[in-house]
Amino acid sequence: MLFRDSASAVAAERLAGSLFVRLIDQFVHQHGHKPSPSEVRSWEMSIPELTNALLDAGLGMVEVLLEYALPLNSKRADVVLAGVHPVTGEPSYVVVELKQWSSALPEDGEPLLCRVDAYTRPVLNPIEQVRGYCDYLASFNGTFAEHPERLSGVAFLHNATEFGVQGLYEVPQDERGRLFTAERRGEFVEYLRSKLKPVSGAEAADLLLAGKVAPSKQLMKVAADEVREREQFVLLDEQRVAYELVLRAVRRAQQSDHKQVVVITGGPGTGKSVIALSLLGDLYRRGITAFHATGSSSFTTTMRRVAGARKRQVQELFKYFNSFMTAERNGFDVLICDKAHRIRETSANRYTRADQRTGKPQIEELIDAARVPVFLLDEHQVVRPGEMGTVAQIRAAAAVKGLECEVVELDSQFRCGGSDAYLRWVVRLLGLEPGGPVGWEPDDKVVLELVDSPQELEAFLDARRAEGYGARMSAGYCWKWTTKVAPGDPLPLDVRIGDWARPWNVYGDRSIAGAPPAALWATDPAGFGQVGCVYTAQGFEYDWSGVILGPDLVWRTDHWTTDRTASKDPVFRKSTSDADIDRLIRNTYKVLLTRGMIGTVVYSTDPETRAKLRELVTGQLAGQLKVGYAHRS
Repeated sequence: MLFRDSASAVAAERLAGSLFVRLIDQFVHQHGHKPSPSEVRSWEMSIPELTNALLDAGLGMVEVLLEYALPLNSKRADVVLAGVHPVTGEPSYVVVELKQWSSALPEDGEPLLCRVDAYTRPVLNPIEQVRGYCDYLASFNGTFAEHPERLSGVAFLHNATEFGVQGLYEVPQDERGRLFTAERRGEFVEYLRSKLKPVSGAEAADLLLAGKVAPSKQLMKVAADEVREREQFVLLDEQRVAYELVLRAVRRAQQSDHKQVVVITGGPGTGKSVIALSLLGDLYRRGITAFHATGSSSFTTTMRRVAGARKRQVQELFKYFNSFMTAERNGFDVLICDKAHRIRETSANRYTRADQRTGKPQIEELIDAARVPVFLLDEHQVVRPGEMGTVAQIRAAAAVKGLECEVVELDSQFRCGGSDAYLRWVVRLLGLEPGGPVGWEPDDKVVLELVDSPQELEAFLDARRAEGYGARMSAGYCWKWTTKVAPGDPLPLDVRIGDWARPWNVYGDRSIAGAPPAALWATDPAGFGQVGCVYTAQGFEYDWSGVILGPDLVWRTDHWTTDRTASKDPVFRKSTSDADIDRLIRNTYKVLLTRGMIGTVVYSTDPETRAKLRELVTGQLAGQLKVGYAHRS
């Protein structure tokens, strides 16, 4: 949230000329960069329209929360109004989506999507947008756990005429999704009076802000219900746009001889796998033939065991990228390629039978297999040599076949407490974007801690587990991994740092000495106590993440140095170039550092690196007294 005060106070700040300065300053503090000129313009144009309507309604004492951040998410609602309901006398909340649009048309007969001159791509109908925000808040803010009826939603298009947006009304309206234009400003004022009483809303706002954030509906825990019964996730903005574009492509494929490729790209936690699972569940329930495929053994195995625990046919929905070498061309409707950054040059390996060696690139096989191939990817999560799924490569493969390729970019993210600032800090830290490392400024969304020993790291995570949270330890691949363990023997303590030693997670698909198989390390509570690697952590999330930076990535004077000799990863060959290994090691730590939903605790085996991290995170230089790190809830 960027600003909170009564409607009268917001209006006064605006007239004094200080409101937008304060909004910009607060934005910079929270996000680490200035808001775009278009965002500032939207504040200057829209906020006065709303405050004037509130004052005309006699609601100057209603509390106004500007740019309210949704819990565990980087998305922000334009405004949340907090007050008292005029009939029930109970707290009442109205989420307001403000638009400067003068006109908007439904996209190709699809009212959930619309075309606006200012955008090159379809955007979500604002009725559905504000409804999604309300549904999400009701799911994740404890204020509404027992009283979901206290929440309403409205889109106010203060520059639009009825004629200019008449197509938007094709989307049904309800308590959480209403729309008013400039021509219906009087009705909007009456609507506000029907939801809010002309008394102070401060207490209601306090209640909302103090509402307990419900645990994130983690992907693995709800997969069974998602696929078999009903949709468990609320898709917001560009997530919903991506979802609807895929469904539109499916309808086109069914109605005519039309084949289309859809690419959905975004960073960690932007909801790619949530979209994939939501699509699979919806298509499955509609009787449309669809499959989910990845290049990750851990992810696919987990999906099969969790989502298909009681139905064999559900397990069969989850495949690997190399499962489609001999698939019939356009043999089914939809192929959802999750984690497509793990696509390889070819599906064939040394175990592939001669009659299955088609010689086709894997991208081409996947495109050919279905009427609507969907690729979800993050190019910065390539961690193995030979992985090659990029937007450019998929576009090129589609172009060769003369196919339309629609690309949707996701920007909001749900991992790491929804902290965009933390994700940017990690990317800058590791040199994956230009500019170099910057100091960490806490944003109250995610916790970042440093420790000076692996013992301290494990004790910290154990304390969080005692509080009821999930936690895992992971590390760079810097210790040899004993892959063969005799029956009855304990897991070897391969990861050794001084007098501290722990095993890697189990290698293989069987449980050993109470430790879960590799594919379930991230989701089985018994996974704590073993150290996970990037291949078992990638694609998963847990409340608290402990990350050990090994000697393969160390800070020297003013830059990072990667040491290929310190890596024990068998996928790195002599033929793998130094540049590729440098990029893959940095990507590996990006993956490990972005698994934690609530917080991340970091330890480096290298003293100089620990000193640099402490300088970045706390501002301390080497030799200064250590400051204690209290757990922040």
